[in-house]
Amino acid sequence: MPKVLTRLALFLVLLMPGACAELSFLSQATKSVGNTVVTPTADPQLPELGASYKVGQPYQIKNIWYYPKEDFSYVEEGIASWYGPGFHGKHTANGAIFDENRVSAAHRTLPLPSMVRITNLENGRSLKVIVNDRGPFAHSRIIDVSRRAAQLLGFEVKGTALVRVEVLEAESRKLSAAVSGGPAFVQVSKPEPPPPETAPTGAVAGENLSAPPGTADSAVQQAELPREDVPIERPEAEADIDTDLKVVPVTPDPAVYIQAGAFGEFYNADRARASLSYLGPIIVEEITRSSTPLFRVRLGPLKDDERLESLLVAVIEAGYTDAQIVVNRN
Repeated sequence: MPKVLTRLALFLVLLMPGACAELSFLSQATKSVGNTVVTPTADPQLPELGASYKVGQPYQIKNIWYYPKEDFSYVEEGIASWYGPGFHGKHTANGAIFDENRVSAAHRTLPLPSMVRITNLENGRSLKVIVNDRGPFAHSRIIDVSRRAAQLLGFEVKGTALVRVEVLEAESRKLSAAVSGGPAFVQVSKPEPPPPETAPTGAVAGENLSAPPGTADSAVQQAELPREDVPIERPEAEADIDTDLKVVPVTPDPAVYIQAGAFGEFYNADRARASLSYLGPIIVEEITRSSTPLFRVRLGPLKDDERLESLLVAVIEAGYTDAQIVVNRN
Protein backbone atom coordinates (compact mmCIF):
# COMPACT_ATOMS: atom_id res chain seq x y z
CA MET A 1 0.00 0.00 0.00
CA PRO A 2 2.72 2.60 0.77
CA LYS A 3 4.23 2.04 -2.69
CA VAL A 4 0.83 2.63 -4.29
CA LEU A 5 0.40 5.89 -2.37
CA THR A 6 3.89 7.04 -3.35
CA ARG A 7 3.23 6.41 -7.02
CA LEU A 8 -0.14 8.16 -6.78
CA ALA A 9 1.49 11.19 -5.15
CA LEU A 10 4.13 11.36 -7.88
CA PHE A 11 1.42 11.10 -10.55
CA LEU A 12 -0.52 14.00 -8.99
CA VAL A 13 2.63 16.14 -8.81
CA LEU A 14 3.34 15.56 -12.47
CA LEU A 15 -0.20 16.66 -13.33
CA MET A 16 0.29 20.01 -11.60
CA PRO A 17 0.56 23.00 -14.00
CA GLY A 18 4.15 23.86 -14.85
CA ALA A 19 5.54 20.72 -13.28
CA CYS A 20 7.45 19.89 -16.45
CA ALA A 21 8.31 23.45 -17.53
CA GLU A 22 11.86 23.73 -16.23
CA LEU A 23 12.14 21.25 -13.40
CA SER A 24 11.47 17.55 -13.15
CA PHE A 25 10.52 15.94 -9.84
CA LEU A 26 11.95 12.50 -9.34
CA SER A 27 10.58 10.10 -6.76
CA GLN A 28 13.12 9.27 -4.09
CA ALA A 29 12.14 5.61 -4.30
CA THR A 30 14.60 2.86 -3.47
CA LYS A 31 15.75 -0.23 -5.28
CA SER A 32 17.52 -3.33 -4.07
CA VAL A 33 20.99 -4.40 -5.16
CA GLY A 34 21.62 -7.60 -3.25
CA ASN A 35 21.02 -6.62 0.37
CA THR A 36 21.72 -2.94 -0.32
CA VAL A 37 19.07 -0.24 -0.61
CA VAL A 38 20.11 2.30 -3.25
CA THR A 39 18.69 5.74 -4.00
CA PRO A 40 18.36 5.99 -7.79
CA THR A 41 17.82 9.01 -10.02
CA ALA A 42 16.17 8.99 -13.42
CA ASP A 43 17.98 12.00 -14.90
CA PRO A 44 20.65 10.85 -17.39
CA GLN A 45 23.17 13.33 -15.95
CA LEU A 46 22.82 12.39 -12.29
CA PRO A 47 24.40 9.43 -10.49
CA GLU A 48 22.78 7.26 -7.87
CA LEU A 49 23.16 8.89 -4.47
CA GLY A 50 23.98 5.64 -2.70
CA ALA A 51 22.58 3.46 0.05
CA SER A 52 23.38 5.71 2.99
CA TYR A 53 25.09 8.87 4.13
CA LYS A 54 28.52 7.98 5.44
CA VAL A 55 31.61 9.77 6.59
CA GLY A 56 33.64 6.67 7.39
CA GLN A 57 36.55 5.72 9.61
CA PRO A 58 40.23 6.43 8.90
CA TYR A 59 41.63 3.96 6.39
CA GLN A 60 44.97 3.09 4.86
CA ILE A 61 45.84 2.60 1.18
CA LYS A 62 49.42 1.90 0.03
CA ASN A 63 50.80 2.82 3.47
CA ILE A 64 49.05 6.21 3.45
CA TRP A 65 46.34 7.03 5.99
CA TYR A 66 43.24 9.00 5.01
CA TYR A 67 40.86 10.63 7.50
CA PRO A 68 37.30 11.17 6.22
CA LYS A 69 35.42 14.03 7.86
CA GLU A 70 32.72 16.63 7.32
CA ASP A 71 34.53 19.76 6.18
CA PHE A 72 32.17 22.33 4.70
CA SER A 73 35.01 24.84 4.31
CA TYR A 74 37.02 22.50 2.08
CA VAL A 75 38.67 24.19 -0.90
CA GLU A 76 41.65 22.68 -2.70
CA GLU A 77 43.50 23.16 -5.94
CA GLY A 78 45.26 20.34 -7.65
CA ILE A 79 45.10 17.78 -10.40
CA ALA A 80 41.92 15.97 -11.39
CA SER A 81 41.80 12.76 -13.40
CA TRP A 82 38.90 10.63 -14.59
CA TYR A 83 37.86 7.00 -14.41
CA GLY A 84 35.32 5.08 -16.40
CA PRO A 85 35.28 1.82 -18.38
CA GLY A 86 37.10 -0.33 -15.83
CA PHE A 87 34.57 0.51 -13.10
CA HIS A 88 31.35 1.03 -15.08
CA GLY A 89 28.50 -0.91 -13.47
CA LYS A 90 30.37 -1.62 -10.24
CA HIS A 91 29.47 -0.49 -6.74
CA THR A 92 30.84 2.78 -5.43
CA ALA A 93 32.00 3.24 -1.85
CA ASN A 94 28.50 3.99 -0.53
CA GLY A 95 26.60 1.35 -2.44
CA ALA A 96 25.60 3.19 -5.61
CA ILE A 97 26.18 1.73 -9.06
CA PHE A 98 28.88 3.68 -10.90
CA ASP A 99 27.83 4.92 -14.33
CA GLU A 100 30.59 6.55 -16.35
CA ASN A 101 27.96 8.41 -18.40
CA ARG A 102 26.60 10.30 -15.38
CA VAL A 103 28.19 13.19 -13.55
CA SER A 104 29.90 11.96 -10.37
CA ALA A 105 33.24 11.96 -8.59
CA ALA A 106 35.44 10.12 -6.13
CA HIS A 107 37.16 11.88 -3.24
CA ARG A 108 39.35 10.47 -0.49
CA THR A 109 37.83 12.15 2.57
CA LEU A 110 34.59 14.03 1.87
CA PRO A 111 31.31 12.49 3.13
CA LEU A 112 29.31 10.37 0.69
CA PRO A 113 27.30 11.78 -0.93
CA SER A 114 28.54 15.38 -1.04
CA MET A 115 28.19 18.14 -3.59
CA VAL A 116 31.29 19.96 -4.83
CA ARG A 117 31.92 22.56 -7.46
CA ILE A 118 34.81 21.65 -9.74
CA THR A 119 36.34 24.45 -11.81
CA ASN A 120 38.78 23.65 -14.58
CA LEU A 121 41.40 26.38 -14.09
CA GLU A 122 42.64 25.85 -17.63
CA ASN A 123 39.42 26.72 -19.48
CA GLY A 124 37.03 28.16 -16.86
CA ARG A 125 34.44 25.39 -17.12
CA SER A 126 32.73 24.92 -13.77
CA LEU A 127 30.33 22.15 -12.76
CA LYS A 128 28.53 20.92 -9.67
CA VAL A 129 29.35 17.26 -9.13
CA ILE A 130 28.04 14.65 -6.68
CA VAL A 131 30.76 12.78 -4.82
CA ASN A 132 29.66 9.18 -4.17
CA ASP A 133 32.93 7.19 -4.24
CA ARG A 134 36.39 6.97 -2.71
CA GLY A 135 39.60 7.79 -4.58
CA PRO A 136 41.87 8.68 -6.28
CA PHE A 137 44.75 6.93 -4.55
CA ALA A 138 47.51 8.35 -6.71
CA HIS A 139 48.81 10.85 -4.15
CA SER A 140 49.34 13.53 -6.80
CA ARG A 141 45.59 13.75 -7.58
CA ILE A 142 42.88 15.38 -5.49
CA ILE A 143 39.74 14.10 -7.24
CA ASP A 144 38.63 11.52 -9.80
CA VAL A 145 35.57 12.34 -11.90
CA SER A 146 33.42 10.19 -14.13
CA ARG A 147 33.99 10.15 -17.85
CA ARG A 148 30.91 12.32 -18.43
CA ALA A 149 32.11 14.92 -15.93
CA ALA A 150 35.51 14.98 -17.66
CA GLN A 151 33.78 15.55 -20.99
CA LEU A 152 31.78 18.48 -19.63
CA LEU A 153 34.80 19.99 -17.90
CA GLY A 154 36.83 19.63 -21.08
CA PHE A 155 39.67 17.30 -20.15
CA GLU A 156 38.55 13.84 -21.26
CA VAL A 157 41.10 13.67 -24.09
CA LYS A 158 43.95 15.22 -22.09
CA GLY A 159 43.21 12.93 -19.16
CA THR A 160 44.02 15.37 -16.35
CA ALA A 161 43.43 19.03 -15.54
CA LEU A 162 44.38 21.63 -12.96
CA VAL A 163 41.19 22.26 -11.02
CA ARG A 164 39.74 23.92 -7.95
CA VAL A 165 37.41 21.77 -5.83
CA GLU A 166 35.17 23.41 -3.25
CA VAL A 167 32.50 21.72 -1.17
CA LEU A 168 29.00 23.24 -1.31
CA GLU A 169 27.56 23.11 2.19
CA ALA A 170 23.86 23.76 1.51
CA GLU A 171 23.66 21.28 -1.37
CA SER A 172 25.67 18.68 0.56
CA ARG A 173 23.34 18.92 3.56
CA LYS A 174 20.33 18.50 1.27
CA LEU A 175 21.88 15.43 -0.31
CA SER A 176 22.52 14.00 3.14
CA ALA A 177 18.90 14.58 4.12
CA ALA A 178 17.62 13.13 0.85
CA VAL A 179 19.61 9.90 1.05
CA SER A 180 18.76 9.48 4.74
CA GLY A 181 15.07 10.21 4.32
CA GLY A 182 12.09 8.13 3.39
CA PRO A 183 9.79 9.22 0.54
CA ALA A 184 11.07 12.54 -0.76
CA PHE A 185 11.56 14.40 -4.00
CA VAL A 186 14.77 15.45 -5.68
CA GLN A 187 14.46 18.72 -7.58
CA VAL A 188 16.62 18.69 -10.67
CA SER A 189 17.34 21.40 -13.22
CA LYS A 190 17.99 20.14 -16.74
CA PRO A 191 20.14 22.50 -18.84
CA GLU A 192 21.48 21.88 -22.28
CA PRO A 193 25.11 20.70 -21.91
CA PRO A 194 27.72 21.40 -24.60
CA PRO A 195 28.63 18.53 -26.92
CA PRO A 196 31.22 16.20 -25.36
CA GLU A 197 34.75 15.87 -26.66
CA THR A 198 35.58 12.70 -28.53
CA ALA A 199 38.28 10.49 -27.08
CA PRO A 200 40.63 8.70 -29.50
CA THR A 201 39.47 5.24 -30.45
CA GLY A 202 40.74 2.68 -27.98
CA ALA A 203 42.21 5.34 -25.68
CA VAL A 204 41.23 5.51 -22.06
CA ALA A 205 42.69 8.78 -20.86
CA GLY A 206 43.56 8.95 -17.21
CA GLU A 207 42.94 5.24 -16.64
CA ASN A 208 45.21 3.06 -14.51
CA LEU A 209 46.51 6.17 -12.77
CA SER A 210 44.82 5.60 -9.43
CA ALA A 211 43.79 2.64 -7.37
CA PRO A 212 40.24 1.50 -8.15
CA PRO A 213 37.72 3.53 -6.16
CA GLY A 214 35.21 1.20 -4.57
CA THR A 215 37.51 -1.82 -4.30
CA ALA A 216 37.46 -4.01 -1.23
CA ASP A 217 40.75 -2.63 0.12
CA SER A 218 39.63 0.98 -0.05
CA ALA A 219 37.89 0.85 3.32
CA VAL A 220 34.44 1.06 1.83
CA GLN A 221 33.16 -1.75 4.05
CA GLN A 222 33.21 0.53 7.06
CA ALA A 223 29.56 0.53 8.06
CA GLU A 224 26.71 -1.89 7.61
CA LEU A 225 24.33 -0.58 4.98
CA PRO A 226 20.61 -0.47 5.77
CA ARG A 227 18.76 -3.57 4.64
CA GLU A 228 15.71 -3.45 2.44
CA ASP A 229 13.55 -5.26 4.99
CA VAL A 230 14.30 -2.93 7.94
CA PRO A 231 11.79 -0.05 8.14
CA ILE A 232 13.39 3.24 9.18
CA GLU A 233 11.40 6.27 10.23
CA ARG A 234 13.01 9.33 8.66
CA PRO A 235 11.80 12.83 7.79
CA GLU A 236 11.11 13.87 4.24
CA ALA A 237 13.93 15.73 2.52
CA GLU A 238 14.43 17.71 -0.63
CA ALA A 239 17.68 18.09 -2.55
CA ASP A 240 18.20 20.80 -5.14
CA ILE A 241 20.66 19.36 -7.65
CA ASP A 242 21.90 21.72 -10.35
CA THR A 243 23.90 20.10 -13.14
CA ASP A 244 24.37 23.36 -15.01
CA LEU A 245 27.74 23.83 -16.66
CA LYS A 246 29.08 27.36 -16.26
CA VAL A 247 32.07 29.16 -17.68
CA VAL A 248 33.84 31.49 -15.25
CA PRO A 249 36.77 33.84 -15.77
CA VAL A 250 40.17 32.26 -15.10
CA THR A 251 43.59 33.82 -15.13
CA PRO A 252 45.48 32.93 -18.31
CA ASP A 253 48.83 31.34 -17.51
CA PRO A 254 48.31 31.53 -13.74
CA ALA A 255 51.27 31.48 -11.36
CA VAL A 256 51.29 27.91 -10.06
CA TYR A 257 53.42 26.73 -7.14
CA ILE A 258 54.07 23.42 -5.44
CA GLN A 259 54.14 24.02 -1.71
CA ALA A 260 56.40 21.49 -0.04
CA GLY A 261 55.36 22.54 3.45
CA ALA A 262 55.18 25.26 6.08
CA PHE A 263 57.73 25.26 8.91
CA GLY A 264 57.87 26.94 12.28
CA GLU A 265 61.64 27.38 12.10
CA PHE A 266 63.49 29.12 9.28
CA TYR A 267 66.34 26.62 9.61
CA ASN A 268 64.02 23.72 8.68
CA ALA A 269 62.50 25.69 5.81
CA ASP A 270 65.93 26.53 4.46
CA ARG A 271 66.96 22.87 4.64
CA ALA A 272 63.89 21.95 2.59
CA ARG A 273 64.70 24.67 0.08
CA ALA A 274 68.24 23.36 -0.33
CA SER A 275 67.13 19.73 -0.70
CA LEU A 276 64.61 20.58 -3.45
CA SER A 277 66.59 23.22 -5.32
CA TYR A 278 67.56 20.74 -8.03
CA LEU A 279 63.93 20.68 -9.19
CA GLY A 280 63.78 24.38 -10.04
CA PRO A 281 63.39 27.81 -8.46
CA ILE A 282 62.52 27.63 -4.74
CA ILE A 283 61.25 30.45 -2.57
CA VAL A 284 60.82 30.71 1.19
CA GLU A 285 58.02 33.03 2.31
CA GLU A 286 57.39 34.17 5.86
CA ILE A 287 53.76 34.44 6.91
CA THR A 288 52.27 35.21 10.32
CA ARG A 289 49.28 33.45 11.82
CA SER A 290 48.20 34.19 15.39
CA SER A 291 51.48 36.03 16.00
CA THR A 292 53.43 32.86 15.16
CA PRO A 293 55.66 33.07 12.08
CA LEU A 294 55.59 30.28 9.53
CA PHE A 295 57.96 29.77 6.64
CA ARG A 296 56.44 28.37 3.46
CA VAL A 297 58.64 26.55 0.99
CA ARG A 298 57.35 26.75 -2.57
CA LEU A 299 58.65 25.49 -5.89
CA GLY A 300 57.82 27.91 -8.67
CA PRO A 301 56.29 29.83 -10.23
CA LEU A 302 55.56 27.03 -12.68
CA LYS A 303 53.57 26.72 -15.85
CA ASP A 304 50.50 24.51 -15.93
CA ASP A 305 51.88 21.92 -18.32
CA GLU A 306 52.63 18.23 -18.45
CA ARG A 307 55.58 18.64 -16.03
CA LEU A 308 53.45 19.96 -13.17
CA GLU A 309 52.32 16.58 -11.92
CA SER A 310 55.72 14.97 -12.35
CA LEU A 311 57.28 17.76 -10.25
CA LEU A 312 54.63 17.28 -7.57
CA VAL A 313 55.39 13.56 -7.49
CA ALA A 314 59.11 14.30 -7.19
CA VAL A 315 58.50 16.59 -4.19
CA ILE A 316 56.32 13.95 -2.52
CA GLU A 317 58.88 11.21 -3.15
CA ALA A 318 61.54 13.45 -1.61
CA GLY A 319 59.71 13.05 1.67
CA TYR A 320 57.34 16.03 1.63
CA THR A 321 54.16 13.95 1.60
CA ASP A 322 51.88 16.92 2.34
CA ALA A 323 53.02 18.80 -0.76
CA GLN A 324 50.22 20.44 -2.69
CA ILE A 325 49.56 22.65 -5.68
CA VAL A 326 48.79 26.31 -4.98
CA VAL A 327 47.48 28.73 -7.61
CA ASN A 328 48.20 32.43 -7.15
CA ARG A 329 44.85 34.22 -7.51
CA ASN A 330 46.38 37.68 -7.77
